[in-house]
Amino acid sequence: MSKTILIVDDSPTELKLMMATLHNKGYNVITATDGEEAFAKIAASRPDMVLLDVVMPKKNGYQVCRQIKTTPATKDIRVVLVTSKNQESDRFWGLKQGADGYLTKPYRAEDLAELVSKYA
Repeated sequence: MSKTILIVDDSPTELKLMMATLHNKGYNVITATDGEEAFAKIAASRPDMVLLDVVMPKKNGYQVCRQIKTTPATKDIRVVLVTSKNQESDRFWGLKQGADGYLTKPYRAEDLAELVSKYA
C-alpha cells in the first residue's frame, strides 16, 4: 500500500509541482490550501506525512505543525516544513515546533522526493 502525503500550500503552482513529483514516485497525494483545511484533511484521511508551507492564510505552518505534534491522535504524523523562509532562525523555530524536517524553496524535485522517502 502506498503512503499518503498531505501537501498544504496556498500556492496552486507549488501544489502542482509537489503533487507531480510525488505522484511520479507512487505516493497518494491529498492537498489543502490553508491550516484549517489541513486539520480537516488530517482528521478525515490520517496521512502518513504532511508537507507544510509556513506562510499561509488562517493558520501559519508553525501553528499547524505545533497543533499536529501536540495532539495525541496526530503526534506521530511526520511533518516537513517546505517554505521560502530560509533564515537559520526560521529553520530553528520550525524544528522547535516539532517539524521532522525543513526544506527551503526553491528546491529540486529530487530533494523533495528524497526527503519524503526518508520520512514517510
